[in-house]
Amino acid sequence: MDSEKIKEGVRLILEGIGEDTEREGLLETPDRIARMCEQIFGGLGQDASKHFEKQFHATNNNIVIEKDITFYSVCEHHLLPFYGKAHVAYIPNEKVAGLSKLARTVEVFARRPQIQENMTAQIAEAVEKYLEPKGVMVMIEAEHMCMTMRGVQKPGTKTVTTITKGAFADDYSLQQTFMQMVK
Repeated sequence: MDSEKIKEGVRLILEGIGEDTEREGLLETPDRIARMCEQIFGGLGQDASKHFEKQFHATNNNIVIEKDITFYSVCEHHLLPFYGKAHVAYIPNEKVAGLSKLARTVEVFARRPQIQENMTAQIAEAVEKYLEPKGVMVMIEAEHMCMTMRGVQKPGTKTVTTITKGAFADDYSLQQTFMQMVK
């Protein structure tokens, strides 16, 4: 990331809204925002494949689900946060990944300017590509600050997105099982 460009951009925004960038409370704000960007947009330089490098043989090929994975992301349309829970399930095809790897995959895609619909698909596609399971299902439930702080101003409203692949796409009863497990 180009910290200097970020700092200059923050200074321009502050000037644009009529603030004094030399005011005591704002003097270090550009630097703070640049450091924050490194953290909240850190997924831009990451590849989800690294989280699936180590896999384990599994004889149990029933649903594996990691639910309530807390995430924070930033809406690419307004650069405001959206946050919530991701639920990731797959049906192993004789191999599994460590449980933390699903949460780490969510983080790779959450830590970039993003829309929830794409994030849901990207997580499912990564699990499908690197684990080659019989099926994948991902559901994300999130509150968007662009709907809370501006525009329609409806705090507490949740957006829910899902995607199904493989056996989950073909079998409604598997989708129902997933839904019951995440509730």
